[in-house]
Amino acid sequence: MTESQHIEFKRKWKDEFLQYVSGFANAQGGTLFVGIDDGGDVCGVDNAKSLLEKIPNQIFQTMGIVAEVNLLTENGLEYLSVSVKPSSQPISYRGKYYFRSGSTLQELNGTALRDFLFDKLGITFEDAPNERATMDDIDRDAVDFFLRSAVAAGRIGSETLRDTTEKVLRNLDLVTEDGKLKNAAVLLFGKNPQRFFISSRFRLGRFGSRPSDLIFQDEVNGNILQMADRVIWLLRSKYLRTPVRYEGLHRIEDLEIPEPAMRELVYNAIVHRDYFGTDTQMKVYDDHIWLWNAGELPNGYNTEKLLKEHLSIPRNKLIAGVFYKAGFIENWGRGFDKVVSGFGAAGLPLPTVENDFGGTSVHIQRKVEKTLPDVETLDITDRQKRIVALLAENPKKTASELAGDLSVTSRTVQNDSELSLLVL
Repeated sequence: MTESQHIEFKRKWKDEFLQYVSGFANAQGGTLFVGIDDGGDVCGVDNAKSLLEKIPNQIFQTMGIVAEVNLLTENGLEYLSVSVKPSSQPISYRGKYYFRSGSTLQELNGTALRDFLFDKLGITFEDAPNERATMDDIDRDAVDFFLRSAVAAGRIGSETLRDTTEKVLRNLDLVTEDGKLKNAAVLLFGKNPQRFFISSRFRLGRFGSRPSDLIFQDEVNGNILQMADRVIWLLRSKYLRTPVRYEGLHRIEDLEIPEPAMRELVYNAIVHRDYFGTDTQMKVYDDHIWLWNAGELPNGYNTEKLLKEHLSIPRNKLIAGVFYKAGFIENWGRGFDKVVSGFGAAGLPLPTVENDFGGTSVHIQRKVEKTLPDVETLDITDRQKRIVALLAENPKKTASELAGDLSVTSRTVQNDSELSLLVL
């Protein structure tokens, strides 16, 4: 025999080796041999018979589980085998949790311990009951916002508009059987989710060309269901350009990054993030945007995988279900199609998605805006200065439209060779 994920050798018994019992029980089970050296040779133990009684009692008293302890002999030497079955419940030893991985014993802490406990208990963070929140912490306006959106999307019936808050949450599986709000309910519809989960914020910053060039910043709080609307409003009002164009008499100000595509990326960052991690962040630079959320992509997923047909593997199924019913996201892994079509139509390179700093980052390339020179410093006519000003306001104006604005012919505008060189 050799040491492996299921086998551990010890020359003699020490009480601290109960850690290995916890590790085997929390993993796939295994056997601890006492009286065998690291090379797998039997060296025997002098007190094997007394340990035969002591070890099982220690295991039961400290961990509440039963292990099979057997006395074995080889060449006249006595040794013990302590066999442990995998447990469906987390097993701690003196308040600490251990896990057998390969031929090593690991003490679980932090995120690893949290994920282990949730997995053993068969729940996720969003599914866990929130022991502090009550129905008074739920914002009815947020519930009504969801209902109106879901009805408009055709994903629930209009009769639900009259449902009580508790009925809506129960129908969305956001309340436990004993009436406690789940964490997902607080995040989606809470009046102040940050009181319970401070890192559920969305932070934005406007930078120059380097991370040290912070110009201004904002923090978006409140429920995560309406968070994307607030983020998009900030992007429109402060962070991104909204070039003006006209369709007939209608003035249209499109976001420089196609809004449906940007919304999809923001939704993904909100829906699929790890809410035990730090805040969701968006950094807007002169030439690119960096969007990051805690929690890495599913194993094997990257930009190339997302561009192809792929499965939808939501980290937070309850939260994703509510966003889907509201009509904000798609299922079946089709959401990234909006990103592909939106960026393609705008002539922008597709964003790249990768695991970064323990989370998922999206890198979005911006079009570098052409800076027109100060017309007052140029040796051009007053008419040409007016044309430059009109093009600065709307770069897509045609020669005929400029001619109409200036009450001249299109040929006059086209003949301004100096202006053509200026604006190219």
